[in-house]
Amino acid sequence: MTTRQNLAERSSKSSRRTSNAAALAVEAVDKPASARQVPLSAGDRSGERFYGYKFKNPELLKLALTHSSLAYESNPEGPRDPGSDNERLEFLGDAVLGLVVAEALYRRQPALREGDLTRLRASLVSSRHLAQVAQRIQLGPMLLLGRGEAHSGGQRKPALLANALEAVIAALYLDGGLTSARSFIQRHIIQPAEANLSGVLHSSEPISGAVGDYKSALQERLQSTGHTQPQYIVTDQSGPDHQKRFRIEVRVASNDGTTLTLASAEGSTKKQAQQEAARLAFANLISKAQAKTSYKADAATGGEPAQQKVAR
Repeated sequence: MTTRQNLAERSSKSSRRTSNAAALAVEAVDKPASARQVPLSAGDRSGERFYGYKFKNPELLKLALTHSSLAYESNPEGPRDPGSDNERLEFLGDAVLGLVVAEALYRRQPALREGDLTRLRASLVSSRHLAQVAQRIQLGPMLLLGRGEAHSGGQRKPALLANALEAVIAALYLDGGLTSARSFIQRHIIQPAEANLSGVLHSSEPISGAVGDYKSALQERLQSTGHTQPQYIVTDQSGPDHQKRFRIEVRVASNDGTTLTLASAEGSTKKQAQQEAARLAFANLISKAQAKTSYKADAATGGEPAQQKVAR
């Protein structure tokens, strides 16, 4: 081989090394958060461990961390693929979380009645509590967001964090079964909150300690007055897939067999709209109950009814 050939080969190898290094650098930047930022166990750098659990299918974890804004930006013109983001996993994770929390409370709190168990469960699965858990385990930086959502602070949005945490729970359930999901829920959602559960039962909050969970509060209120469980009906939705708006009505069956609409509200997700509708319905029921109590008190003392006083 001539000197010129040697130089050419060395130059080619150097060029390939530079190209490979550049490719690796790009890969490091573009690598999914599930591989780049998920907390790994000691000695494991494969990107497949999530808080001690090793995923057999790491793509499940990646999907759980993928927000719809990124899926939309990847294919803005084409039809939306329901399996391209974490919303379906969020749906499943919500059910798995509810089951595990209910089972844990049932076993650990044998002296509590159904109403108290409901309050505790509502507190543990509330969006507010889940967002706090997600912040504590630093889930935000792991999320795969569209550029617009990332620039608007999506990594810190409580609703987005809570939804992603539910999606992660579903991923754990699908990959490792109920045992794996239960272990994560016990360690990160239930155990850190156990010391505060007694405070929930003695809370003076109007929603019985179920912080941020107005759906449970409304259900408790309706049950206490002999009504059936409320139903949440989607009456309208608008906007593009990545900016949907949902209108929800909360309804309850009345004694004469008809359906009564208690309130309606809009939100960027169905959950958000349901919670807002429940909040409005709960506030209306409390207001009516207080007005009725005030009226009876005035009538009993021979005073002027409160409604007439306000009118005058």
